[in-house]
Amino acid sequence: MRKITTIATALLLSVCGSAMLSSVAIAAEKCEIDKRQSRAVGESAAKKVQKSFEAYTEGNLDEAISILLEANPRNDFDKAYVDRMLGNFYAEKGQMQTAIKYLKTAVQADILGGTDHAATMRLYADLLLQERKFKEAIPYYYKWMDFTCKADSQMYRRVGIAHSELKEWNKVLEVADKGLSLADEPDKNLYQMKLTAYFNQKKYKDAVKVLETMVPLFQDDKRLWVQLAQFYLMTEDYDRSLATYDLAYKAGFLDTDGNITRLAQLLAQKGSPYQAAKVYEKHLKSGLIPENQKTLNILAGFYHNAKEFKTAASYYGKAAVAGNDGELYLKQGRLLSIDQNYKEAIVALEKALDLGIDNPGEAQFELALVHLTLKQYKSAYNRAVQASNDKKTARSAKSYISYIKEKARIHNVAL
Repeated sequence: MRKITTIATALLLSVCGSAMLSSVAIAAEKCEIDKRQSRAVGESAAKKVQKSFEAYTEGNLDEAISILLEANPRNDFDKAYVDRMLGNFYAEKGQMQTAIKYLKTAVQADILGGTDHAATMRLYADLLLQERKFKEAIPYYYKWMDFTCKADSQMYRRVGIAHSELKEWNKVLEVADKGLSLADEPDKNLYQMKLTAYFNQKKYKDAVKVLETMVPLFQDDKRLWVQLAQFYLMTEDYDRSLATYDLAYKAGFLDTDGNITRLAQLLAQKGSPYQAAKVYEKHLKSGLIPENQKTLNILAGFYHNAKEFKTAASYYGKAAVAGNDGELYLKQGRLLSIDQNYKEAIVALEKALDLGIDNPGEAQFELALVHLTLKQYKSAYNRAVQASNDKKTARSAKSYISYIKEKARIHNVAL
């Protein structure tokens, strides 16, 4: 025999405990649930109900339903009672539309005892919500609260879910606040509901206030830290965004490549490109950030901004290899030249030309400068002439041609 479920327990109390429930109802006069007396079903229906319940507790759900379908209740109360049981059984069977049909008739009869009627209304509302019948579900949650005289935070959360699905954001905010005011302890779901509502209304500063409340309450939820940092970005509060990302990082909450990238970008933007590079490099090497042309180029950029030219050149080179990209070889060549690695610079710049770049004159001009530094005047002259044919570098190249000619004349080099 299977373990009796909560539905079965409720039904058992309803069938066997009517006398006890009646005494409770008589004792209280304040609320409708307490005023509504419980009563037993008629003798004819009671036999079917009892037999059905026994089949149910033995695990024979289909048999339990079949017995009830033959009950033929003789009055409105018996019918509502049987419909309520059928609704529960069909819900457990997973046939929600049929369950809703029977529960609806039981609820609308409005004749069951206080406890039974309240439980039926709540299950009916929950099934409507589950089956996405949001407009129908909302009033029954309020009816349940009115009938039971319970202003329940979880009922307001369910109402909030329905309003959220209907995109009624002002109503979401209203019921979320009501639910939070009634909750015995902070309810993350209700706060998240408010956050979603403000986000969808594009009220990002209000969303920030919600998150600023949530983060101290739920400090171990890494998702909230990231959300707060992201909303600070959306409101262009870059200092707070960086501070929040940094705290989250130190707590071990940043575990995606996107979050590490945003942290590094903010560090670079706020004047710490070297720190950005080290953070990004650490997670590139760990494998959290995938190594490819894009990520290698980003890391090279951080080192470039930090004026770590040798390291930046190395990563530009790796990015260039990964993407077979001439523009990245051009960047590498420039930095190698700045770092006085002239022979390596020439190799990188020639690769840029071999692979093709948008403005070949840029590489030609860089080569002219490298050869000039190395006192290779003929090569410098030839590269400068080629650079002068590119509109982007024509002016600079032409200004160097006469200078190179003069240097070559002084050193007796034929051009």
